[in-house]
Amino acid sequence: MKLMAGNSNLPLARAIAGYLEIPLTDASVRRFADEEIFIEIHENVRGEDVFLVQSTSFPANDNLMELLIGIDALRRASARRITAVIPYFGYARQDRKPGPRTPISAKLVANLITEAGANRVLSVDLHAGQIQGFFDIPTDNLYAAPVMAADILARYGDKDLMVVSPDVGGVVRARALAKRLDNAPLAIVDKRRERPGESEVMNIIGDVKGRACVLIDDIVDSGGTLCNAAQALMDAGARSVAAYITHGVLSGGAVARVDNSALTELVITDTILPTDATMDSQRIRVLTVAPLIGEAVRRIADESSVSSLFD
Repeated sequence: MKLMAGNSNLPLARAIAGYLEIPLTDASVRRFADEEIFIEIHENVRGEDVFLVQSTSFPANDNLMELLIGIDALRRASARRITAVIPYFGYARQDRKPGPRTPISAKLVANLITEAGANRVLSVDLHAGQIQGFFDIPTDNLYAAPVMAADILARYGDKDLMVVSPDVGGVVRARALAKRLDNAPLAIVDKRRERPGESEVMNIIGDVKGRACVLIDDIVDSGGTLCNAAQALMDAGARSVAAYITHGVLSGGAVARVDNSALTELVITDTILPTDATMDSQRIRVLTVAPLIGEAVRRIADESSVSSLFD
């Protein structure tokens, strides 16, 4: 087994390598003057089971091209099996046609990864579970819920917990986390989105009065929905509101928005490399999923069960 990394999230790749107690494969990723990407692998990978770690986060197109070119380099170097480890799968929010004459970009990206030569895919908290069906190769979708549940119990286990979904679409994810938190009660924020990137909270489904609320979601981008939901919960009588989100995209002024919100803290994982602004924030904390991904990589290499990680 070999572990190779692109440039999107080197600290996470190194942490996974540390968990597996193997070195990262010696490779270089360079750019020509016109920003063309060139990847060179400096050691033999012929006949090896290679795992290429690369999130397709900002800059999404550059990181996606690095992933595709890395897969192609491994295929032409005669790697026996290539697993694309994509902690954050970019373009996942474009998983359906929201209107006429619009693309399903998640399917296009899945096709690109498959055609480049990947034999299987490993990701974390895909935005929609059906994206696994976009790939014609084996795909494992890991869940950050066990990592989050352990942290929530350690910090809020002695309080009157309530898990909250920030929208109706996230109820399944919130219910799964609530089950891990000794069947904590569940509430839902009902909202209407007037236009892309903006949301208006309408009401809270469930009694949150006096509760320590934990918002759960897979992606925080602009942070508008999350901050509005936190304010609505506090207005409804919640004792406190924290948020646990897998992928901290945090684009634009999201960090400042979180810092000025009703949230006591926002907890994200390191599937996306945190920015300096994120690390400097007093309200944002980062959990690592390196042991989770590392254990999944080990099990795939050993041909043992990955799903039993979540039993």
